[in-house]
Amino acid sequence: MKLSQLLFSFLMGYFCYSLIEIVMRGYTHWTMSLTGGLVLTVLYIINSRNSMTLIRSCIAGTLSITAIELTVGIFDNVIMHWNVWDYSDMPFNFLGQICIPFSCLWFVLCIPARLLCRRIYRTLSRQSLNKKAVPINSEQPL
Repeated sequence: MKLSQLLFSFLMGYFCYSLIEIVMRGYTHWTMSLTGGLVLTVLYIINSRNSMTLIRSCIAGTLSITAIELTVGIFDNVIMHWNVWDYSDMPFNFLGQICIPFSCLWFVLCIPARLLCRRIYRTLSRQSLNKKAVPINSEQPL
């Protein structure tokens, strides 16, 4: 896996998550944009494995997203007091940073994310295979 593939998946996650949050809530926080990029990069790595089934991908994705969400939530909301989100009113929440209902949503959203990640992987892998070294002919002018 190349750095360019990881960077591309990060940027896709950064902009797609920001756009979704702006459409749904009317705003986003810069740390959420970074988190969206990190999440899609992790999902890209998970879904780049050919042996990964859809269910295993969704489970691994859900656990990864929830762990990232908890980590960012503790930093943003508990340590920095930025109050980016608060799940305290949600059932089965932990410190108001993660909750079962949103983890279930992450499971469902891992399905289209898997399709996107596999599409990115196939496209970028195909492009790198199509690039062939072209020998420079010294007789032809540049």
